[in-house]
Amino acid sequence: MKKDEATHLADLIDISRTASYAIKKMETVNGTLPRFHQWTNGKQTLAGFEVTRVDSDTSYYFLFIDWHRNDNYYLVIYLHNKSTTAAELRVIEEIDGIPHIVWMYKPLKRDGKNDQRKAYFKQMFGSTTLQIKIPLSTIEAEGFFDQLFRLCQNRMKADKIVDIFDFNN
Repeated sequence: MKKDEATHLADLIDISRTASYAIKKMETVNGTLPRFHQWTNGKQTLAGFEVTRVDSDTSYYFLFIDWHRNDNYYLVIYLHNKSTTAAELRVIEEIDGIPHIVWMYKPLKRDGKNDQRKAYFKQMFGSTTLQIKIPLSTIEAEGFFDQLFRLCQNRMKADKIVDIFDFNN
């Protein structure tokens, strides 16, 4: 996403107040998030937030970051323990004149079971491609968070599904 699109979305999150989510802005230093994670060190970061779903105490870190140092910003969502990313969102498309983040589930595990992961994800979401409407105002922020949390949770479930079910029998 372009820097102005990322800035707009980060600003909207910064001023959002919802009953279902607690949002805590992270402090950046000279446009970076020092000591957050080795993958983020030194990368230009517009904003970072710790977003917690109050009813389940589930948290993710939302970072607006120049992920590949090429002026193409991502909304990178980290697990709360910072062990890995849950989603890396960068594509914005207008659908019926309304901007949406478009994300595709493409597992890249090296165990030969990515087709099973994709099938499970498609069953959960109806598609491996998601279109999440970008909120136009703070009133729409809660629905936006709901969709992002659902995306992350289903992505993590799909990644681990081959550990739960034996697909070889």
